[in-house]
Amino acid sequence: MALSADGGIASARVKMLGAGPKGWIGDLTAIANDDWSYDRAAHLLERAGFGGTPADIKRLLSLGPRGAVESLVRYRNIPDTLPAFEESSVWDPSLKNFPPSRVAATKRAEALGEAMGVKVKPQGPRRLQPVVDRFFYWLRATLLETRRLAQWWGDRMVATSRPLEEKMTLFWHGHFATGEDKIRDYRKMLQQLAFLRSNATGNFRNLLTGVARDPAMLVFLDAAQNVKGAPNENFAREVMELFSMGVGHYTESDIREAARAFTGWIDDDLAFKVDAARHDDSPKTFLGQTGNFDGMDILKIILEQKITAEYIASKIYSFFVMDEPSDALKARLGDLLRGANYEIAPLLETIFLSRDFYAPPSFATRIKGPVELIVSTYRQFGVKNLPGIPDFHAASRELGQILLNPPTVAGWAQGRAWMNPGAMLSRNNLARDILFPNIIDFADPSFDPGEQIREVNTKIRAGLDIGAATIEQAAATGGMEAMTMANVVASAEDFNTRYASLVGWQEAVRRVKPILRNAAQFEIAGAIADEGARTAEDAVDLLLLRFLHVQVAPQAREALVDYLTSQIGSGDLAQASTYLEQPLRRVTHLIMSMPEYQLN
Repeated sequence: MALSADGGIASARVKMLGAGPKGWIGDLTAIANDDWSYDRAAHLLERAGFGGTPADIKRLLSLGPRGAVESLVRYRNIPDTLPAFEESSVWDPSLKNFPPSRVAATKRAEALGEAMGVKVKPQGPRRLQPVVDRFFYWLRATLLETRRLAQWWGDRMVATSRPLEEKMTLFWHGHFATGEDKIRDYRKMLQQLAFLRSNATGNFRNLLTGVARDPAMLVFLDAAQNVKGAPNENFAREVMELFSMGVGHYTESDIREAARAFTGWIDDDLAFKVDAARHDDSPKTFLGQTGNFDGMDILKIILEQKITAEYIASKIYSFFVMDEPSDALKARLGDLLRGANYEIAPLLETIFLSRDFYAPPSFATRIKGPVELIVSTYRQFGVKNLPGIPDFHAASRELGQILLNPPTVAGWAQGRAWMNPGAMLSRNNLARDILFPNIIDFADPSFDPGEQIREVNTKIRAGLDIGAATIEQAAATGGMEAMTMANVVASAEDFNTRYASLVGWQEAVRRVKPILRNAAQFEIAGAIADEGARTAEDAVDLLLLRFLHVQVAPQAREALVDYLTSQIGSGDLAQASTYLEQPLRRVTHLIMSMPEYQLN
């Protein structure tokens, strides 16, 4: 494969082989040293990590296929020098049993005289206001701290020397999907993330049993509601349908019996606990076996099923290679994982070394997920840290993937689900915002509480009292808010929810540590000069090689060369050395706006 019509400077300097022959499809035989090339090393780094610079790819190339795969999979030999997440001072023990709703918070306060460490006012207006303020404070604080956590994780993906560790953590986050929107405790998300990372390429048996007892998962799938005599089937269903076997390999009776076995499993803040009084210790029949099973017994039986290894191995394959392996390949992958006693690293090594991984259906055909796209773009530029402009949370949300808040327990759909005309426009805008950051108009999203709260704040700062600042909104809203308005008029309300939202947001922003807001630091002109570019053609060839993994039509390359030549006023880069950066950024934006850039 050549990335230019005539080979050019880029293709002339590196060995390019492109996708292997069709006969490699489904073949798990390891490729030979003679099958190794620059573009195949780039393919490996994109799929098993998040891509990188030409220098990063050449380092992999120099190791040969087996050495390259081993360097990525056996990453524990590389020291992890990245900083731990630095928490803000937003949590204290009074928030341990946080109420499930505002109604529950006020009922608790009315019954006990306090809630969440805040006492009810003995007299005066809005006696419950401090309690409601506290409730909304924590909702806002944990939301903002979770965004900081996602920013920190994104920074690890950009900066890490162990990219497969973060790529597998991202995979497991989508597989064992939980979200802060329901959990409402960033500490549980942080703890789960650490667990997934520490077991990313370890043993699936440990992953499954650990996640089943993880506080984030226990909260997310309603473990507290799963009690003797009234089992909640949420976790029992998902552990089979999504986490281990897939649809069609169990019955509704198996779900009910498994749910009984998991009764009494709850979280004790950040710890796992079994409440014996809530556990059903009578016999159960599950997948053809009968016994006095508890949750660990159910997981053990699941792991004994042949389909479990096949389902997990196939899902890993689909994430890293292509969407749907053949039935024969699924069976072979399952045999490999089961034969390795559920150790994941040997399976990954087999996949990444296989001819199938470099076969035509697997090579430069996969649509990058939003987070992968963002991270790989920075790594291709050689950026060492995730910048704060553009905002990572806002960008990933616009593209359809918010870290630590998947849309459902099924995680995110992959492949073509990422792409539509609107998504393509958003991806092009992301490229623009990275290359030409909008620093002048940038506003920190963490400081934006929404229009309603902002309006209340404006009125209060103008001198209106709480009632006057919120009564107009309540009247316009109608319904239950109109009833609240009547209380305002009568000066009889126990609390004001809109004002509590404002106070909670203000307090959260005051306590949550800010995200550093800076643009990405990179220079394209210097990078291509270091690679030997002398002409506009050289520059285009090197940029195509850096950013694309598929061949472009000769007409497209020619158009890019013509555009760059017109922008610099010459085909000679030396003559434009004093103003070359901006034209190069513009032509790079064109390349990154091509559909081919979305593929790896």
